[in-house]
This record gives sequence, C-alpha cells and structure tokens, in this order.
Amino acid sequence: MRISQTITAHGERTPMGSKEDSERNAGNAAEAFSLLEKMERIYRTAPDFSEMERRSLKDKGMNGPTAAHVREEVHVPKNYAYFTFTTGTSAFQTPVGVVPEELPGRALVSKEVFRRLGIFEGARILVTYAPLVAVFSPQGLRSAGVQPLFLERSSRESLILDWCRKNAEVTIGESSFLRAALEDALRLGLGSLLPERMILLAAGTPLDPALPGVLREFHGWEVHDLYGCQEFGWLALDGVFLRRDIRLVSHPEEPEVVYPVVGGLAVGDGFQKGRHCLNREGALATHARIESGRTWETEILSCPVEHILTARRAAKSILRMKSRIVRVSEIFIPGEQTRLKLIPDGRQSDGVFLEGPEATGLLDSLLEAQKQYQKNPKRDGTWIKR
Repeated sequence: MRISQTITAHGERTPMGSKEDSERNAGNAAEAFSLLEKMERIYRTAPDFSEMERRSLKDKGMNGPTAAHVREEVHVPKNYAYFTFTTGTSAFQTPVGVVPEELPGRALVSKEVFRRLGIFEGARILVTYAPLVAVFSPQGLRSAGVQPLFLERSSRESLILDWCRKNAEVTIGESSFLRAALEDALRLGLGSLLPERMILLAAGTPLDPALPGVLREFHGWEVHDLYGCQEFGWLALDGVFLRRDIRLVSHPEEPEVVYPVVGGLAVGDGFQKGRHCLNREGALATHARIESGRTWETEILSCPVEHILTARRAAKSILRMKSRIVRVSEIFIPGEQTRLKLIPDGRQSDGVFLEGPEATGLLDSLLEAQKQYQKNPKRDGTWIKR
C-alpha cells in the first residue's frame, strides 16, 4: 500500500498512514473552514461588489449627453473626489483626478463667477457639454445655489429647442457651437421665440470672434469668455482672474506671450500679451490663444512637509492626476514655507521663482492631499504585503 508522507519540524519523514488519521485531519479542516466562514461574516471589513459605493454620472452632477463619450464604470479610489477628462481640443482626452482638498477653492471660484454675472441663488444654467460641470465641481454649483440643466441630445437643434422651453438664465458651451445655433435659429425664423435675456458663457475653446457680432440681433443677450481647464477649474472671466494664486510668466524667447501659472503649476496654454477684447480690465487675453509648444516644469525648493519623501510622492501624484511635471530640488529644504521655481523648456538659468502661501495655493492643497493620504492609506486587504 502506498503511504503518504510529510516532513516533520526536524526534517525527517514520518508516515501519515492510517485511515483514522486521514479522517481526523479532514474533520479538523472542515471545522476550521466552518470557523473561517463564520468569522468572515462577522468581522468582514471589505464590501462585496453589490455593497460598494456607486458614483454615477448623476451623482457627479454630469448626467447629460455628449456626442463623443461612452459611459464606462470604473473603480475610483476614495481619496479622489471624482474623475473627469480634459476636453481634448488639441490632443487626446486625458483622465484628470480631483481630490477633496481642491473642492473649497473650486466652490469659491464658482460663487465668484456667478456674483460677477449678477446671477443669484435659484438660477438655472443650461450646460451644453455635461463634463463642464466638473470644472465648476458639482459641490461648487450646489454652494452657489445654481441648478444645471442638460440638453436632451448633443446637437444645435436640441439647444434651440431648450432655449425656447427650459427657461434658463445662463447657457455655457463652446462658442462656435453657440454661434452656429443662434444663426440656425435666425435662418429658421425662430428668433422671436427665444428668451428675451440670456447670458452666454463661452468655454472650452477660444472665443469665436463672430459670436459677439451675431448677438447684435438678440437684444438682451450677452456673452462672456470663461476660461479654465478640468485640471485646475475656472481661472478667468473676460480675462479677469478668478483665483488669487494665478501668476503670468513669459518665456525668455517669447516676450509677447504669457503663460498662466495656477498655484505654482503652469496651465500649458500661451496667450498673446494684451487686454481682453470683452473687458479692458482683463489682463489675460484668453480669446487670443497661441500654439507655442513651450513646456514648463515646477521645481519644489521647499515646502511644509516633514520629509523629502512626501514631496516626491506628491510630485508623482501631480503627474498622474494633472499631467504636470513637478520635481523636487536636490537642495530641497523640508518644513519651510513653499518656494518654487518654474523652469521653461528645461532651461534652469531662466527660471521664475514663486513664494507661498498666496502664489502657491493650488500646489499646497495637493501637498496637503498627499499628507492626508499617507495618514489614511487604502484599506484594500488584497494589497497588504505583510
């Protein structure tokens, strides 16, 4: 008869042999399995799939149609407030992560946008491209008391119909789309059915220069140029900054072009130096975007963290969330006020220095997010290595 063998603690082979031993071992295993099942039910710490929190597009306040998107569910880490995407006007759309530490700043900006427009709580804003809600943040719109409405379909015909029947005070969308819809309404003889008053917020692409001219046919309608991005939120209204941590820098080889820097992170867009066409007080000519191809990196010289490792982790997180290159200086000083150096095209000698706290507000909020994450790391048991 073939006898099963095992290795003892001393390394010698002993027979497991008898039928009674096999039955005893099987009984012990069954008892242990039953105990594990009971303990897992009582002490389980991770949800099953049906129990997991679900954030739908409706939960994120972006439940409107687009012509180019597929709705896909993703597993979202709890340290993110939400995911969104860049608009993709000049390159492929890129995922963007927004952390809770950014939300208070976006809420303040949302309120400031509507305050400047004279729009008060209870107003209805028609959003022609649903992901634009993410630039405000859903929390920002709620804090401003503004109700977003969405088109039934992503088309000019749907926009014209909703202008006539949804009783909105504001419409936000890409300026050429708005201009074409107004021209269609005129051609169809529907001008008299449109609202008497409407505020158009041109967003997502540079202002269509023909749009203000078309509005001469619509008394009581006005247009404003709202500039921003998914990564950092809204930045300027008619060229006037909406945040206190925005600075303009110039490349040494392009003195007539300015680049916005938000809290120490370069936006990436270049603009012709000058005043805005809709507001002479606007220091950023967002209607005159320049395709320059220049790149800016941010170098952290010091910041209020206990160890350089935290700064390096934050730099890696910013690259993943915001697609911005941030490096930590070789002479980094921990525990001090944030000091940054903006480096154009890798030219260290031409760097621009920024001092916190006001000029580095956004980067400081992302540093704070990194510190909070290190205090409360992910609790998914399948990732525990020891």
